[in-house]
Amino acid sequence: MADLLDTLFAPFARLMVARGVLFPELMERLKTHYIAAAIKQSEGRVTDSRISVLTGLQRRDIARLKSEPPLQTRSNHLATLIQRWRTDPDYLAQDIPKSGEKPSFESLARGIRKDVHPRTMLDTLLNAGTVESIDNDMLRLRQTSYQPLAGSEDQLAYLTRNLGDHMSAATDNVMGETPPYFERAVHYGGLTKEQVLDLEKEHNRAQMAVLESLADKAAGMKAENKTDSEYRFRAGAYFYRQWDKTE
Repeated sequence: MADLLDTLFAPFARLMVARGVLFPELMERLKTHYIAAAIKQSEGRVTDSRISVLTGLQRRDIARLKSEPPLQTRSNHLATLIQRWRTDPDYLAQDIPKSGEKPSFESLARGIRKDVHPRTMLDTLLNAGTVESIDNDMLRLRQTSYQPLAGSEDQLAYLTRNLGDHMSAATDNVMGETPPYFERAVHYGGLTKEQVLDLEKEHNRAQMAVLESLADKAAGMKAENKTDSEYRFRAGAYFYRQWDKTE
């Protein structure tokens, strides 16, 4: 099994080294997830000894890590802001003033996060090219989704959430969860660089249309819900190209 994971470990290790995450720090974090997986996959009362057998971890590590607070996740407030700008009936992707009463960027931003200044959000969106300033005090939405700057913390947060959900879907499929999640890919070799770039453009156009349609429909459904709902979904796509001299 371990040999099959090299294709996952290679890019992951490259990212960790590039971001300065040391191996002992990564292993300490991984221990927590090993414990959680062992508990989830066991039936009845799970002892530290049982977890130790399933994971190979020492019982003193298990007891220590179980007593620590759970890992926290955070949502991306800028992605939420752009989605609301696109779908909220008061905005609907229209040009809006920077400040003032609703509809304005200031009002929109404060409705998302009260602990982050609207100017901070706006500067980030302007730098990323998601929003542009027109006619001094007016703002225009240039992109239908927030694309973080390369190497930023926001981009890394996107990476972890997207890969995490993709991996969860694939893992559940392998472990026989029913019904299976949709997870497909198409791959070909023996093509020229120009051909691959042309296919990439077609893929991106088609996928963006699907994702925007799903986002708009989900936003409408959420607005119609009368009570708090607990289910979530994530749908994504990727396109990877590489020169492979073996094909």
